[in-house]
Amino acid sequence: MKFSISRDALLKPLNLVAGVVERRQTLPILANVLMVLDGERLSLTGTDLEVELVGRVQLAASGDSGEVTVPARKLVDICKSLPEGSDIDFSVQDGKVTVKSGRSRFTLSTLPAREFPNVEDSMGTHQFTLKQGELKRLIDRTGFAMAQQDVRYYLNGMLWELSGKQLRVVATDGHRLALCTLPHKVDVNGDTQVILPRKGVLELSRLLLEEDAEIAVVIGSNHIRATTNDFTFTSKLVDGKFPDYQRVLPRSPDKSVFGSRLELRQAFTRTAILSNEKYRGVRLKLTDNSLDIVANNPEQEEAEETVPVEYRGDSLEIGFNVSYLLDVLGVLSGEKVKLSLSDPNSSALLEESDEGDSLYVVMPMRL
Repeated sequence: MKFSISRDALLKPLNLVAGVVERRQTLPILANVLMVLDGERLSLTGTDLEVELVGRVQLAASGDSGEVTVPARKLVDICKSLPEGSDIDFSVQDGKVTVKSGRSRFTLSTLPAREFPNVEDSMGTHQFTLKQGELKRLIDRTGFAMAQQDVRYYLNGMLWELSGKQLRVVATDGHRLALCTLPHKVDVNGDTQVILPRKGVLELSRLLLEEDAEIAVVIGSNHIRATTNDFTFTSKLVDGKFPDYQRVLPRSPDKSVFGSRLELRQAFTRTAILSNEKYRGVRLKLTDNSLDIVANNPEQEEAEETVPVEYRGDSLEIGFNVSYLLDVLGVLSGEKVKLSLSDPNSSALLEESDEGDSLYVVMPMRL
């Protein structure tokens, strides 16, 4: 195996593929990236057995075909440290890879390509295509609400629901819920619900770089595969039952508050400074056309903000984790935000005040 490639053409796919590779490995080969050359087409594969990513690069000239696995991190570091615009020559001999560029020369150890694990190919049951920008929006608007290391393992991921040709994604950590629906229908047969694991969601999001380019998604019984011109991403699905999110949505909140998204976000950011560092609680006091936000901490310090809002009705006092409110206000767009409440013990519903495609539920705190 022998070929030449420009540093810049190699670095982008190599970086993304190496991102899948875990630093702490059970199998030595999982620390490596698989390089396969077929004429002018070079493919790079990284996997941690849960998620697999294949990047493809077109070479300027064809090389000697072959396949080899090399240490992912070391190869990334070598490429990053070489000057921009430089060319890299790769050659494989006697179980070693030689990387040459200008006056630099590196020799890396290899492991046999035949030992590299292959994520099994399962038949897809549902297939559809959408724009990368649309999928990125769905993930960006909900991903922050995924649990990180919850014992309820099905919460450490994101629900993808196909129902009536509508694609909806939902994430929850048990304290808050984020939901975003693709505005237009997708051309897909049948309905399904699958849970994409947290790492799969994060890696897929990193690939969605070209807003208007298309991405083809295939969902099978235990895998999901997404393909763009440059990458093929495959992830195992979480084997579990996602909670019925429809039951979490507040049924008929009778109090609606409309406020400036920017003003509320700034006021919450300031009051958060003096909230309890562990619980991050703030109290919201609603009166006619006014919202008071109060935070205290164990050092007896207090922050108070008053924000003008559109609200008519009984006064209400309710506590929330300010980080959860800030996360939502950080992903919403539009001038105004709508907050729907019923009483101090019921969840609040946040959304864009004009017809939006996203809904957010935040549970209250007792303060």
